[in-house]
Amino acid sequence: MVIHSAQITAWVGALLWPLFRISGLLMIAPVFGARNVPARIRIGLSVAVTVMVLPLLPSAPAVEIFSLKSFMILAQQVLIGVVMGFALQLVISAVVTGGQIVAMQMGLGFAAMVDPQNGVQTTVISQFYLIVVMLTYLSLGGHLVMFEILIDSFKTMPISEHGMGPDNFWQLVLWGNQIFSGAVGMALPAIASLLMVNFTFGIMTRSAPQMNIFAIGFPLTLLIGFALVLITLPNIVPYSTSLFNEVYHFLRDVTAGAK
Repeated sequence: MVIHSAQITAWVGALLWPLFRISGLLMIAPVFGARNVPARIRIGLSVAVTVMVLPLLPSAPAVEIFSLKSFMILAQQVLIGVVMGFALQLVISAVVTGGQIVAMQMGLGFAAMVDPQNGVQTTVISQFYLIVVMLTYLSLGGHLVMFEILIDSFKTMPISEHGMGPDNFWQLVLWGNQIFSGAVGMALPAIASLLMVNFTFGIMTRSAPQMNIFAIGFPLTLLIGFALVLITLPNIVPYSTSLFNEVYHFLRDVTAGAK
């Protein structure tokens, strides 16, 4: 049996190009891209996913591995995966930002801990919201939808040296406003309620200047803040689900719109 170099190139390319796109996604995507997940686990998972989905993918172009075109294809595949993972991370950032806004409003901004997802200091309220949203994301099969969109992207955006263009990056920039609009939408009930509480304390201070408003204002604000978190918690799940649905539609539009 004679095996030519073109056949070896085709076999290696068929595994190599999808691996880079999948690896780019899993290195940044929620849960899989967390700082506490070892790099070996992510690399092994990327290889396992690539081997499993390989029969579902269209045939890859036969390109010389060490050519300039090969490096351009490699860069495009990594870029596509990173963009998809980054768009999903924007939803997580919106949740964390919303939790930080609530914590600052209720005077709990000093209570911070390390975020295992990003490896930075965030407030306890943000961590609580993040845990709720990530459990909802996994229980509803959000990670499976992510893999489905990834596999479909190989059909709508085939493996080639042409992939993400300026229009796609501009769409990603516009999608970045979800960090602020999503955070405000999540924290708006607590912001409005605590604003009324602070407004009431201001009236009390003007009416009775001899009253030590700081002695009762801080613990009362904390108590009301925790009550608002408990009341608004059932709305976090549908709101975060809506954000993930929007980002999935965005990813489909971006991958389908690339030429």
